[in-house]
Amino acid sequence: MTTVTPEEHPFAQFVRILGKGKRGARSLTREEAREAMGMLLDGKAEEIQLGAFLMLLRHKEESAEELAGFTEAVRARLQTPAGLAVDLDWPSYAGKKRHLPWYLLAVKCLAQNGVRILMHGGGAHTAGRLYSEQLLGLLEIPLCHDWSEVEQALQARNLAFIPLGAWMPHLQRMIELRNTLGLRSPIHSLARMLNPLGARCSLQSIFHPGYQAIHREGSRLLGDTAVVIKGDGGEIEINPDAISHLYGTAGGESWDEEWPAMAPQRHVKPERLDPAQLQAFWRGESEDAYGRLAVLGTMALALRALGTPREEALAQAQRYWEARDRSK
Repeated sequence: MTTVTPEEHPFAQFVRILGKGKRGARSLTREEAREAMGMLLDGKAEEIQLGAFLMLLRHKEESAEELAGFTEAVRARLQTPAGLAVDLDWPSYAGKKRHLPWYLLAVKCLAQNGVRILMHGGGAHTAGRLYSEQLLGLLEIPLCHDWSEVEQALQARNLAFIPLGAWMPHLQRMIELRNTLGLRSPIHSLARMLNPLGARCSLQSIFHPGYQAIHREGSRLLGDTAVVIKGDGGEIEINPDAISHLYGTAGGESWDEEWPAMAPQRHVKPERLDPAQLQAFWRGESEDAYGRLAVLGTMALALRALGTPREEALAQAQRYWEARDRSK
């Protein structure tokens, strides 16, 4: 009786490339990354292969070429309305635990002044953090469930938030494996680069040192305009107590800019995070020294990403904030 040797699964080659020992393993090429992510998104890999692939990437640390290839695979499968344009792509996947998410007020104020912004996020996946999705209702930021609702919200408010699961559910499921695998996977980083509507500029916040330059290079390879920072808590928010380094790319060229701390000394971390304080601060019913600087610095970052020089951007942010419609 002849024993038939089972054929190797087509996805096995990508696990092997990443996991073939210290001397044999290597990064994926951009083309390999595009093919591998395409198979994952199309459901052509086994569950065990998905887990192995994500954790091998996590251990190795993803390259700019891999991020570019993964992004291309996602974009090839997007179904967005033609002509739906935004100024800023604003991914929000980290959540905040030390300070309130002041960036949400920056987003609201920018939108009131004609800056069209698409936000997207991956849900509240880690205990002890405040996520954008949890505060949208409180701050009257439109939560959209499909691209049609996004289009309507942008038309009415210049601002829309759409969960990742509404437009790329396979990636959302990969993010949710965090509690099964015990570690965040590279999907948390990848989601920040996706820029699904091809915004004029993609803002990205990457907390871990060294990854900012990799993300900038990935965006450059894709031909995107992007600004990457180490935002507070991993969100796109200027920490006014620290020096901020901007990693930018536009027109295929990279640039760097360093912004000084906005405060002469560090603020005391709040004992607890009360989301109602965001609403009160927006309405002018309370004051917060840290929050004011975080909001103004974050608005200035966004304006700088759209081409306004830093000092002018800071002055513009101040004008926008003082003239905001506090009733909306």
